Amino acid sequence: MFYSLQGEGVRAGTANVFVRLKGCNLACSMEAGDKSPGGFDCDTEFESGLKMSAEDIVHSATARAKEGGAQNDSLSVIFTGGEPALQLDRSLVSAFKSCGWYTAIETNGSMDVSGLGLDFICVSPKVAEHAVRQLTADEVRYVRGNGQGIPKPTCEAIHKLISPTFNGMTMDKRAVDWCIKLVECNPDWRLSVQLHKLWNIR
Repeated sequence: MFYSLQGEGVRAGTANVFVRLKGCNLACSMEAGDKSPGGFDCDTEFESGLKMSAEDIVHSATARAKEGGAQNDSLSVIFTGGEPALQLDRSLVSAFKSCGWYTAIETNGSMDVSGLGLDFICVSPKVAEHAVRQLTADEVRYVRGNGQGIPKPTCEAIHKLISPTFNGMTMDKRAVDWCIKLVECNPDWRLSVQLHKLWNIR
């Protein structure tokens, strides 16, 4: 759990507490497979974790936001992972919302989170389109490496974004150039770069 700026998507540059939930139902790697779209390695560390109640999570998130300088009228949380839908439930979302928080999720779309009462849903599919279960979202964001084509989303979203792969913390120039071309040829999409890596923030 940490306080930082959102580094990608249509909410890039906004201050949020990130609540990273442990575990994932996929295993993304350079090689495509049943649990990986291929083209990039997962950069999430799954070893550490802490069991917490909803009350403890809200309390800790509030403390981190206040330490970072957030005001009561601008509290925003992003549930991420791994795959946060494996653990996130309506009671935790409600606990945040009852304290005035704006609630968002970054999910791989393999589970339906539409009933959780979230304010913003970002789906970044890492599975074949027929396996996507979240069918509506505020944004869909696809990671693309050099040579990968434009997606055909199952999930309907207000905003459609392409995000070039990185090599760890280093931008892959070929992937960026490729994604620029994809957007130029498909102007209903937009480019989303992992700005937090360029800003060198968490």
